[in-house]
Amino acid sequence: MNEEVQFYIEEAQEGMDKAIGHLQSELGKIRAGKASTAMLDGVRVDYYGAPTPLNQLASVNTSDARTLVITPWEKSALSAIERAIINANLGLNPSNDGTLIRINVPPLTEERRRELVKRTKAEGENAKVAVRNIRRDANEAIKKLQKDGVPEDMVKDGEGKVQQITDKMIAKVDELLVVKEKEIMTV
Repeated sequence: MNEEVQFYIEEAQEGMDKAIGHLQSELGKIRAGKASTAMLDGVRVDYYGAPTPLNQLASVNTSDARTLVITPWEKSALSAIERAIINANLGLNPSNDGTLIRINVPPLTEERRRELVKRTKAEGENAKVAVRNIRRDANEAIKKLQKDGVPEDMVKDGEGKVQQITDKMIAKVDELLVVKEKEIMTV
């Protein structure tokens, strides 16, 4: 196989792996009834005028399946952290006891579970679109090589390999969605 064709195949694989990684991180943020530190990954705290990720200001742990415990490294940051969690609109109620913040994660209602499944499916569709866009870009780049003198059979082989990778990645997205949906719908 031509080195340039191989390069575009590897580039497509790398891009698709990143799309799957992004999907996994987004699915981790969708809560499934039990407390997870990933639920607070997107929270930014206004700390001395700069939006700072929560995990840079405090340790976030789960004390049990339904409770998150946030221990700030500076006590002065407590109220700012509490405000940021409320403003993040995650449906969580932080309680501040003066030294740490506890968040009791309420059990999900059936309606909320269905909303989360819809959001999960939307994230999955976004990942599939990203994978398909990477496939299209790789195939276009490989086709351009044919104009530069690469034999047609090598171009077809390259496109075939890109399609195999794409099919594998789409199946991986579907697999991740099935697992997450089951996790959300399990009471």
